[in-house]
Amino acid sequence: MKYALIGDIHANLPALQAVLGHCSTQGVDAIWNVGDSVGYGPFPNEVLNLLQEKDILSICGNYDLKALSMPNRGKKWRAKKHPLKLLAFQWAYDTMTPANRNYLRSLPEQRRPRMMKKDILLTHASPVSKKEHVGLKTSKSRLKELALASSADIVICGHSHQPFVSKAKGVWFINTGSVGRPDDGNPSASYATLTLEKKSLKVEHFRVNYNIKRTVEEILNQGLPPEFAEMFIKGLSLNDVLDQ
Repeated sequence: MKYALIGDIHANLPALQAVLGHCSTQGVDAIWNVGDSVGYGPFPNEVLNLLQEKDILSICGNYDLKALSMPNRGKKWRAKKHPLKLLAFQWAYDTMTPANRNYLRSLPEQRRPRMMKKDILLTHASPVSKKEHVGLKTSKSRLKELALASSADIVICGHSHQPFVSKAKGVWFINTGSVGRPDDGNPSASYATLTLEKKSLKVEHFRVNYNIKRTVEEILNQGLPPEFAEMFIKGLSLNDVLDQ
């Protein structure tokens, strides 16, 4: 069995379309999405519609949850969150159709499929925290702690926006990288494939070029800040863009 692992699409439709096109050449049996489907990008409805149309197994990420929480928590967040981050949540919420808000709300924060006698955990961040990044900066000792806490053979996550694979205490950790908003200085879309066999597994990461110009033009057409466009152009986080 072979699975495409995607995440952190962040409402970037051209990137998602390019990745799905690349997936079609890899002979995957299914596609799993580890969340943050909206936020910063200009195509929230189009992305959510496509995920549903393709019947992609998905979970809800922290940005998805923050966008959905704006009606109840937006006023409280104004005192402590950067205004551009708050704008990203508010715009995503306002732009999503009621049907797509309901779809996003229906998604769990974790899923636990069992495939080829492997217990798999799909989670956006770490197995124990919505905020913790699992990736290149995670120490081996911390990976061992997370392995023991995961109750899984394979942990598939996103959140750090950087592709990563490692093994600790017999548990594989796979970070998909970001389809729509990489943070490693390479703006190309990132995703992974997982091939499961009876006694082995194989992980491959891919970088896929896409029509960044279309994404940037739509950001500006929608009246979103130019800082958002810079994130997609340069493959950087908002904090890194603001620090330039």
